[in-house]
Amino acid sequence: MRNGSGSTFSVIGSDVVITGNITATVDLHIDGKIEGDISCASLVQGADSVVSGAVTAETARLAGKVEGSIDAKELVIEASAHISGDIAYETLSIEQGGHVDGQFRHKSSKAVNTPSASSTAKETSEPLILEA
Repeated sequence: MRNGSGSTFSVIGSDVVITGNITATVDLHIDGKIEGDISCASLVQGADSVVSGAVTAETARLAGKVEGSIDAKELVIEASAHISGDIAYETLSIEQGGHVDGQFRHKSSKAVNTPSASSTAKETSEPLILEA
């Protein structure tokens, strides 16, 4: 199927149960049950959908049940969502009523490898002098 912008997307209907991992280079809309990991460009999950596995996507809009970790640049957790698993994100929106049991980790775009002032002073055994 093609959406309005001309890109392709796939739909997994509410009567479909898939056991196994799913990898898609296109957008994916899930209304059924998935027992396995999902990796796709963009994921939209229906409110009655169940995913038992890890989710990796550029963007994800979750409304159903997810039992597994989530890794997404842009993540929207809708009010009907129930997530059990850790979440890594760059941007996050949780609607009132959305439920998450897990830890949140922001995916920083910058990795800082500079030691803190207190650790530097302890390692060198010399006083640390900071100038403004």
